[in-house]
Amino acid sequence: MSDELEVQQFPNLMVDRIANAVVTVVPPILLILAAIFSWGGLLQWSDVAAFVITYLLCGLGITVGFHRLFTHRSFKTHRPTRWLIAVLGSAAVEGPVIEWVATHRKHHQFSDQAGDPHSPHVGHDHGFIGAIKGLFHAHVGWAFGSMEPADPNRYAKDLISEPALRFINNAFLLWVLVGLALPFGLGYAFTGTIEGALTGLLWGGVVRIFVLHHATFSINSLCHFFGPSPYDTGDESRNLAWLAVPTLGESWHNNHHAFPTSARHGLGRFQLDFSAIVIDLMEKVGLAWDVIRISPEKVADKKGATRQEPVATN
Repeated sequence: MSDELEVQQFPNLMVDRIANAVVTVVPPILLILAAIFSWGGLLQWSDVAAFVITYLLCGLGITVGFHRLFTHRSFKTHRPTRWLIAVLGSAAVEGPVIEWVATHRKHHQFSDQAGDPHSPHVGHDHGFIGAIKGLFHAHVGWAFGSMEPADPNRYAKDLISEPALRFINNAFLLWVLVGLALPFGLGYAFTGTIEGALTGLLWGGVVRIFVLHHATFSINSLCHFFGPSPYDTGDESRNLAWLAVPTLGESWHNNHHAFPTSARHGLGRFQLDFSAIVIDLMEKVGLAWDVIRISPEKVADKKGATRQEPVATN
């Protein structure tokens, strides 16, 4: 069987859109239920713990795994660690690993140009209304639109060549269920009750999916619209400091587009990058090597080059 056939994709665009609608619309509805519970004093420390643990595990699966490891190959690690990180990223419910990587690589190839899957600037009118439409498209609209999906056989052929990653990709729904079973189990372990397990599922499952989704979506939308661009990257990528905490360091987006393969996105002294800290810790214990780092001299040279004034000629 060819590699192309072994990478399972949704059978048609309508099914894809229905699936996107479910994971986008259902969590906000259940978030209202969670808010009612917390307002009534039913939010317990066990719920907060289930949320934080699952948010960090699944979030790092996306930032350290899907993004920095699989998309940009910013470091290397053992195969079992690759597989575990791929499973954690899949549990974030942002799509199968190969599909996610292919889409993001296509974004970098056509950043804020025709062909970019989720640019807020391409194909939208100017002015306030156009900006709102563009931001909505970049945030969630692109997942429902008619844009041509990134072809994994073009953008992620290296991942298709790994049988274990093909299996993890094709078993995406299994990892989604595992990601929901984990907070249910944590809630039960913390409280010893089914009620605690269910509220753990609510906060560590549904609420976590909602918050992590919109943190990730904000990179596509807000970080291509607001904030400074210290580097001339030829696109509209921006750094957004306040978003660094919920995105685990991904919101130093202009830095990332300037140095896509860098394992660290927060290049400044006070630019918090929790994902880079995790990669550093992995390196110290032997779980990561060949970590790509950009020298301060190269960073300064690129920033200086973008600020250089043109020389007047007679």
